Amino acid sequence: MNAIAVVDKPGGLTSHDVVARIRRIYNIRRVGHAGTLDPIATGVLPVFLGRATRACEFAAADNKVYSARLLLGVSTDTQDITGEIISKKPVDVSRDEVESAARRFLGEIRQIPPMYSAIKVNGQKLYELARQGVEIKREPRSVKIHEISVSRVDEARYDLTVSCSKGTYIRALCADIGDALGCGGTMEALRRIRSGVFGIEQARTLERISENPEDGLLPVDYLFREYPRVTLNEILEKKARNGAPVPFDAKPGETYRVYSEKGEFLMLARGEENYLKTIKSFFDVG
Repeated sequence: MNAIAVVDKPGGLTSHDVVARIRRIYNIRRVGHAGTLDPIATGVLPVFLGRATRACEFAAADNKVYSARLLLGVSTDTQDITGEIISKKPVDVSRDEVESAARRFLGEIRQIPPMYSAIKVNGQKLYELARQGVEIKREPRSVKIHEISVSRVDEARYDLTVSCSKGTYIRALCADIGDALGCGGTMEALRRIRSGVFGIEQARTLERISENPEDGLLPVDYLFREYPRVTLNEILEKKARNGAPVPFDAKPGETYRVYSEKGEFLMLARGEENYLKTIKSFFDVG
């Protein structure tokens, strides 16, 4: 089986937990996911089965869209509601002020990864150090916030819809917005509603997947549908399967989806001068 299951991850499970459940449902060992979600988060988690796991790196690089609830006046050590409260302050801000503070973070920003994250420093995950009471200096990373919309829930709570690049920590963004307002803030809830080409409307709960595993599965080439399609004859297909450059009147630098005459998705390829060069192959080997 080579396919993509778009999971609506429930709260309370890690992304690794979801992979383990999918592995049992489909009775397949080779399973991977793209774009880790914290246990508190719900929503779109693309899970790749079989040789489709070779596409994980491409999906992980895609932009994401999140719906988050910002709780103002509370700061925690994890920057979300699951952590220990480190400060409480009164909240006296308007929606306009919250929107203005949020707009400061549009565009490319430098974000310091939270201590409670899976980033490794010297081979050790930050959250493992944090649980030991150790805090180390983290280098800021460049991320991009494309859009932020704000809606008021009550005087201390605001819902944010955030479109952003990979690697963005929404809880860090919530904390930063709270700090910009002078009252502090933490992330109370998080739901990913889009991960690249995969939307929440395609996502299925683990219960639904367990009841009907085949329903809703997507082919791996769905991820690359924006690229032009090329079909190879039998002779050129053999070259492609052997890893050799494939003669083709390609546009240099263009990315192509490459198929056999029978419609099998063979590979993602880059156009070079008069030939195609494999970026990643997806055909079954042996």
